[in-house]
Amino acid sequence: MATTDRCEDPEPCERVPAGPLLVPVRPGPAGRTARFFRTAPGERTAVAFTTAERLTATLGADQPWIRLCEPALRALARPLGIRLVTIDPQLCAPAAAPPADAAPPVAAGPAAAVSRPHLLIG
Repeated sequence: MATTDRCEDPEPCERVPAGPLLVPVRPGPAGRTARFFRTAPGERTAVAFTTAERLTATLGADQPWIRLCEPALRALARPLGIRLVTIDPQLCAPAAAPPADAAPPVAAGPAAAVSRPHLLIG
């Protein structure tokens, strides 16, 4: 019987947790509370970033955060029924209303209807 060296497996069976993550938080009655978001299709997700620069680029410089490992973030989210963890998402928000004097929008082609999995603030 042949044995397989796990180091050479291009797709390991076991998920490897992400390293230390930066998790957005908000003030709560007992201190800081993790912020949870929704994906573009509307599924609730825990969110984390791999660098402070990515967190700041997405949520702004004033966003407080804490450092957590992936298993700890999943443990916080699980009691709320949140099973998805999104790492380094990009911000997606509804378009702002155009100014009253703006020209009417031009009809977009089929490529404009493509949805990308970005983060919705919610």
